[in-house]
Amino acid sequence: MKKLTLLGDITPAQFLRDYWHKKPLLIRQAIPGFKPLLPLTALAELAKLNHVESRLITQVDGEWNMQHGPIEALPAATQKAWTMLVQGANLYDKKADALLREFRFIPDARLDDLMISYATDGGGVGPHFDSYDVFLLQAHGKRRWRIGAQKDLSLVEGLPLKILKNFKPQEEFVLEPGDMLYLPPHYAHDGVAEGECMTYSIGFRSPSYQELGEAFLQFMCDSIDLPGRYADPELDVAKNPAEIPKHMLATITEEMNKVRFTEEDVTIFVGEHLSEPKHNVFFTGPAKPLTMGRFAETVAKRGVVLSLKSQMLYRGKHVFINGESFAVGRADKVLLDTLANERVLTGTLVAGASDDVMEALYTWYQDGWVELA
Repeated sequence: MKKLTLLGDITPAQFLRDYWHKKPLLIRQAIPGFKPLLPLTALAELAKLNHVESRLITQVDGEWNMQHGPIEALPAATQKAWTMLVQGANLYDKKADALLREFRFIPDARLDDLMISYATDGGGVGPHFDSYDVFLLQAHGKRRWRIGAQKDLSLVEGLPLKILKNFKPQEEFVLEPGDMLYLPPHYAHDGVAEGECMTYSIGFRSPSYQELGEAFLQFMCDSIDLPGRYADPELDVAKNPAEIPKHMLATITEEMNKVRFTEEDVTIFVGEHLSEPKHNVFFTGPAKPLTMGRFAETVAKRGVVLSLKSQMLYRGKHVFINGESFAVGRADKVLLDTLANERVLTGTLVAGASDDVMEALYTWYQDGWVELA
């Protein structure tokens, strides 16, 4: 892949200051000479797998239809106006993962996945909006984008897709291979293939506070400690037996108010929640794993690399990988932070690892979370 000029003539800092969450940005030849990383045949094979999230969208006589994967067979290439979407291509292809990682000027905690869209002439998913930021990179052929900053985000009822009822585009662009369009959240857009085309969507995580709140309370269940049991030794005779006593509510409220959430509680929750693999992600360890001794010898020479499917984050003394967390000492943390940031450790670095880190690496190797470099 040629040297990337992802943001054109502006720096990541300028992009974040002037465009991120604010307004669209069209970048002509963000990746000059870009060609698809996966051919259609490989994409179609991915869509056949149970654990790969895929969709087939067709439009016939103005009627929309959507089929969720696995997709056993695609319509004929000569049939117009159909689209296949394959989520998480970065989990299964190293080149797709490398492309996604070019966007790491945004923290990994926000980076989601690379979705690949293949469409025949006239194909698209209708005018819609996303709740997250997205970069739309044209990989093959041409796609015409119409976009608008409308506030009316009402949807057409009764459709399998979330299509805007009153789409009013303000700008229009035709993207060719290597061109890229950034759109902030809730920015209305409609992309239609002009001939056969492929578009790569780099999406970002934007969990709702409701989702986070529910997950956090579930996470905190195991750490809440409220000893004792309700009692009322000074109970008066009930005048209205069905009425909940005021003093009962006051006593329980006082106990409930003893539940406190610290910043460390939230840190551990966020790290585990955001590194948790999606429901359809499965790890496979080596068929014939090396012994611990042989593993130590091998990685001291070759190093280790995170699996494409692994998400590794950290904050302070806490390290998170694939939904698990642990606190580490300063020396170990330097090494593990390097693995999280670089997604690889050289043999030289691994050779200096403590016994605890080596034990962790060996466990992750057996689980398929890390691989020999």
